[in-house]
Amino acid sequence: MKRSLVVIAVLVVAAWTIGRLQGQSADGKVVFASPSHAKFEEMPNAKGQVSMASIWGDSNTDAHGTYTKFAPGYDAGMHTHTNDVWIVVIKGAYLYKDDAGEKRVAAGDFLRVPGGHKHWSGGDKKEGALFYEEGSGKFDFVPAK
Repeated sequence: MKRSLVVIAVLVVAAWTIGRLQGQSADGKVVFASPSHAKFEEMPNAKGQVSMASIWGDSNTDAHGTYTKFAPGYDAGMHTHTNDVWIVVIKGAYLYKDDAGEKRVAAGDFLRVPGGHKHWSGGDKKEGALFYEEGSGKFDFVPAK
């Protein structure tokens, strides 16, 4: 529990820093979001396997924070993202693989994927994954060749 609180605190500081560096305005407002009340929208071309709910920013154009869900057994295949992505898992497990090996990113765990880094990701076969995702710029998915 203590580790989860530290990870969340670090993530909040990172979000604030990124927002400031990207020219985002906090407007002096507190942001509170709960995944149980979030409006999830299916991602294009995800065939019902991935959905996202915006928390701040706009993942289509700039730095952002979202709740993201992977369906059980989802397989994203090998890919990259143009911008850095930070992930904190809330429920289930985000499965990750790159040249350094495989990781099961479980609830409370943090993962940073640098922009341009080739990797595979997916959802736990039974529970899928629910995670907070933050990006330093527009979200994209670039299939690896």
